[in-house]
Amino acid sequence: MSESVVNVRYIVSDVQACVDWYVSHLGFEPHLNAAPAFASVGRGPLRLLLSGRTSSAGRAMPDGTLPEPGGWNRFQFIVDDIAAEVDRLRARG
Repeated sequence: MSESVVNVRYIVSDVQACVDWYVSHLGFEPHLNAAPAFASVGRGPLRLLLSGRTSSAGRAMPDGTLPEPGGWNRFQFIVDDIAAEVDRLRARG
C-alpha cells in the first residue's frame, strides 16, 4: 500500500475554475482534467480531487440528498486489494 500521497475530494461548483485557482494561486500542478465533471491537482504529497455535479461524487445519497460544495469532503486510502479491504472492514463491523 502506498502512503506517499494523500487524496482529498472536494465537491465544487466549477471544476475548471477551481483547477485554475489552485494552479495559479497556490502552486498546485494539474494532474488530470475531465472538466466539467472532474479534475485533480497536486502539490507535494497532497492530491485534490475536484468533483463537479456530473462526477460520480455528485450522485444523490440513498435519501435523495445531493452533495453540495462546501461540505461532503472525502479522503481516500489506496489499497492493493479493494475487495479484501471491504471484507476486512465488514468483518470488524
